[in-house]
Amino acid sequence: MKYVSQIFDIALRELNIIVRKNRIYGFCMVVFPLMVVLFFTTMLDDGIPQDLPIGVVDHDNSATSRGLIRNLDAMQNSRVMYHFVSVTEARNAMQEGKVYAYLYIPEGTASKLLAGRQPKISYYYTMTCLTAGSMVSKDLKTIGTLGSAAVGQATLRAKGATPMQIKAALQPVTIDAHMIANPEGSYNYSLTTVFVPGILMLFMALLSAYSLGMEMKFDTGKEWLARADGNIVVAILGKYLVHALVFLLVIFIYQYYIFGVLHFPRLGSVWSIVRLSLLQVAASLGFGIFAFGLMPSLRMSMSISSLWFVLGISMCGSAFPVMGMDAPLQAMSWLFPLRHYWMLYQVTVLNGFPAIDVWFHHVALIAFTLLPWFVLHKVKNALQNYVYIP
Repeated sequence: MKYVSQIFDIALRELNIIVRKNRIYGFCMVVFPLMVVLFFTTMLDDGIPQDLPIGVVDHDNSATSRGLIRNLDAMQNSRVMYHFVSVTEARNAMQEGKVYAYLYIPEGTASKLLAGRQPKISYYYTMTCLTAGSMVSKDLKTIGTLGSAAVGQATLRAKGATPMQIKAALQPVTIDAHMIANPEGSYNYSLTTVFVPGILMLFMALLSAYSLGMEMKFDTGKEWLARADGNIVVAILGKYLVHALVFLLVIFIYQYYIFGVLHFPRLGSVWSIVRLSLLQVAASLGFGIFAFGLMPSLRMSMSISSLWFVLGISMCGSAFPVMGMDAPLQAMSWLFPLRHYWMLYQVTVLNGFPAIDVWFHHVALIAFTLLPWFVLHKVKNALQNYVYIP
């Protein structure tokens, strides 16, 4: 009971600091995380980018070329915004960022199609923006394929082929594609679920290091430890109990918003979400405390935490698969908490598989939670003896 009362007393002290003495906590724990949630879910609300601007250079100016341009403009991802006179003008517009691609239709395209002489149309796209470039290139390639198919269809029909024979000749193999877990191909489903948790984990780690740094800066660490009779474990538990509860509340609001309001896909149970949220908070707070113990300095510990969790967004495997990285980077990915969070989310929440299938990622997050155990003596020594240096 003594330890419980001490933990409760320290938790009340920390709550008083958060509510009355330092408004940074309120902004970083509640306001900024909720703004991040609204920003990403609103920015990616359409699922995928639409109506990306492209241009055309039509030197043929025939009914066939105009039909190709109309079909291209009707596609979801692309919108024909400019009609250029020359390739040079189109290239300059793409280099200036006005368009992401342009289609070049040379003179005589329609006549060569009808004569069966296989004309060439060209399209150019910029990969400066990887997402936009890949999307418009897909539409342009489709237009080229549809143009040749239309002529082939007309030729076969003139020769008396039946609709089934025409279909078999133009498309011998029919593709039946299925996008598992994200059938709409929505960027909101795939990016929000890693960026928002990654930023929340960054806030948690930063604030856990910041909280200890402020105790050293204002020389209140001795009074904080005195409330726990010098027991650093009790002091840490009491201090970060409030942090954990506030962040858990914010995370549950985020989870309810994406799954209950926006209806993000998931096959996992509510318990799998709760379990993952608990591990997410514990691992992030543990890493922040460990960073301060490793480098007992407000500035350095926050720098380590911010660097590690920002790198984690790139190393977690959501944008570029870890299996495609070099072997040293694959090994390094285990050192980032967000990597384990992302794997657990994919397996247990998104696809609904048993937690035992990814038990090693559970163990990894628990290991991050226990990291402070190895530096508690350094934290205590820093708060009792170190002098704050800006």
